[in-house]
Amino acid sequence: MDSKADDRATKVVAGLIYKDGLLLVCQRRPGAAFPLKWEFPGGKVEIGESDMEALHRELREELGIEICAARLVCQYEHSYSDGPTVSLRFYYIQEFGGEIENLIFEQISWCKLDDIARLDFLEGDRPIIQKLLLDGGVAFIGR
Repeated sequence: MDSKADDRATKVVAGLIYKDGLLLVCQRRPGAAFPLKWEFPGGKVEIGESDMEALHRELREELGIEICAARLVCQYEHSYSDGPTVSLRFYYIQEFGGEIENLIFEQISWCKLDDIARLDFLEGDRPIIQKLLLDGGVAFIGR
């Protein structure tokens, strides 16, 4: 059951997609909220949607892929100064169908974990980036 704190936060889901040891990262467009910041693909959970329904919808809309298997690997809340509080849930995308294509971002990129720390990521994504860097993603994706 969600806590009261979680009820007031905007629910957001994001996908961690690995391929050949690289992690997919996406850059927001100049006119978007938090322009040109890097993020993981995903977005807001709409009213009446489950996390998985939102994740399926978002990755279809943003990358043109269909999720076949995903599992929750990390969740936490983040409050932006002068902005919203978000309840972030990150899913490791274990399997998907289709070819990834950039449908809405300024750019997408496959990065080594060591390189993602150099990108200007959204504040809310920084805690998971730190966890990924600490163990090379082992806790999330295994080896």
